[in-house]
Amino acid sequence: MVNNTGGACFELVWVIVNFGKGSKIMQAAKKSGITGGTILLAKGTANNSMAEFLGLSEIRKEIIMMGANKKTARSVLEALDTKFNFDKPNHGIAFITAVSEMIGSVGCKATETDIEERREEAMYCAITVVVEKGKAEEVIDAATAAGSRGGTIINARGSGIHETSKLFFMDIEPEKEIVLILSERKGAQAIIASIGEKLDIEKPGKGIIFVQEVSKVYGLAK
Repeated sequence: MVNNTGGACFELVWVIVNFGKGSKIMQAAKKSGITGGTILLAKGTANNSMAEFLGLSEIRKEIIMMGANKKTARSVLEALDTKFNFDKPNHGIAFITAVSEMIGSVGCKATETDIEERREEAMYCAITVVVEKGKAEEVIDAATAAGSRGGTIINARGSGIHETSKLFFMDIEPEKEIVLILSERKGAQAIIASIGEKLDIEKPGKGIIFVQEVSKVYGLAK
């Protein structure tokens, strides 16, 4: 991706939709100025009793991540919302997180003013939890107990100093699960505390939690 604004700061556009829609999102985003992105496979969970009763609470998802300068990111998000109607049930969720610097294209580092502006406008947080495979449901349960309405689970692989074992002198990197949860800022700390307590996150090798400020969001039910 190329920075064509000479100094505008980058943001990351996230879109979470049902499986099969990722390519359509990318095509529409490119028409609005995005030069590329990454599509991840995941599964979604929702705190919806009727969906659970029908066996529909776990649905295959695609997560599209696209980097762009701030102006392009905002216009792309609005264009995608207009086209895909994220505010309608089951149409997806789209939001933006700040990127202080992007490496691999033309670098762009946020100024203190940029960071402060983001903090003032951020009403939501993206809570990302990385845990061992099989623990994602515990993360969701803990988050739900603290007020979360659901999350998205992504399969991954770990390579930290506490995660690697050996078999026949070969390194084995255990599978991981990444849980992405959107929350209002005022409720984020309760969710983080609940997850941390249930999974002993502060113990080595138990997992990692990090939080990103979300400046714009579409499709998140009130």
